[in-house]
Amino acid sequence: MSNELNPDSGADSGRGSGSGSGTGSGPDSDSRLGGHRLPAGGDLVVGLDAGGTRTRAVLASASDGRPLGEGAAGPGNALTVPVPQLTEHLVEALAGAVPEAARPRVVAVAGGFAGAAGTADEPGRVNALAALTEALRRLGIPAREVRISSDIEAAFAAAPGAPADGLALVAGTGAVAMRITARHCEKTVGGDGWLLGDDGGGFWIGREAVRLALRMADRRGGDTALAALVGRELGVPEAVLPGLSPEGPSGTAAEEGGWPRADREAYRRHVLPAVMAEPPVRLARFAPLVAGAARAGDALARAILDEAAGHLADCVRALEPKPGESVVATGGLLGPEGPLTAPLNRRLAALGLVAHWVPDGSRGAVALARLAHGGAVHDSAPVTPPEPEKNQ
Repeated sequence: MSNELNPDSGADSGRGSGSGSGTGSGPDSDSRLGGHRLPAGGDLVVGLDAGGTRTRAVLASASDGRPLGEGAAGPGNALTVPVPQLTEHLVEALAGAVPEAARPRVVAVAGGFAGAAGTADEPGRVNALAALTEALRRLGIPAREVRISSDIEAAFAAAPGAPADGLALVAGTGAVAMRITARHCEKTVGGDGWLLGDDGGGFWIGREAVRLALRMADRRGGDTALAALVGRELGVPEAVLPGLSPEGPSGTAAEEGGWPRADREAYRRHVLPAVMAEPPVRLARFAPLVAGAARAGDALARAILDEAAGHLADCVRALEPKPGESVVATGGLLGPEGPLTAPLNRRLAALGLVAHWVPDGSRGAVALARLAHGGAVHDSAPVTPPEPEKNQ
């Protein structure tokens, strides 16, 4: 499952950016990431975060985990991306992260792949291992240790000290919670995809936005700025959009004359075909519109976010957490700027829990690679609980 909010934005996901900080001409080159120079000697490891939008590779020192190079490419979901294409994405990301002359020094590679949950014989893990093995062969990277995990297991390992046990929560396009034991998934709650689950994720939020817009148009629901926002995103003619805002007298009732019946019917005739013409998961792109409307004071948009946070908390609760247990959270809906951070924190506090946010699984994959090589993992950078979102 992807940690990203919009898995359909692969064209903008950093593909072709492998010529960045990890493209020096050799082990003595001035290749940098975060101001670090690639050392002339010593073992190296690589961590891969392969999600629904992009594949990110990070080169690091095996001794202390310092990041030394980075490369990125297209999507890395091991179940939905064909193995040949997945292999090409891995080659591109790895080539960007690891200068050619330094490749013989890579002793371990760990990859966190969307779609690679489960046991070693699960299709996603089999695909990921096949693609990664071929990518390493093509690039001449002779890593003695190659570890495959899910992107969520890798994200969990990104917490300080690479914890072995605890809870992981992801809220991006989809939503899933996991209990991690000995760095492997023991139990999963949610993450059943757009049709059957993922309640509280970006798809769910986007779908609710469109549903509320349509309910406003046919007078089954209350007024919301989401009707105009969704309509503009879908290319509905401006002339038939409602002129309502969540504030002021005009936003209190969709009376005849405020949004005439003919315009409401024309709105529905535009919205329904536009939505049906796209893959369902594309509804996730409306989630930022909900967040923006909530910040502006739209009561129905706020209610969507509040209900979404409740779904996420239900996933965590189903894992039977113990008060004070580690909860590592990631995904585009969480973190310092995430629209679900504040309402989720309130619910987790009632369970005696605090979520610690990590941006993605690349740091955790580096930690897993170092562990596979036999190195101890210590905290190299703090991960702090996200601050509550303003205006929530």
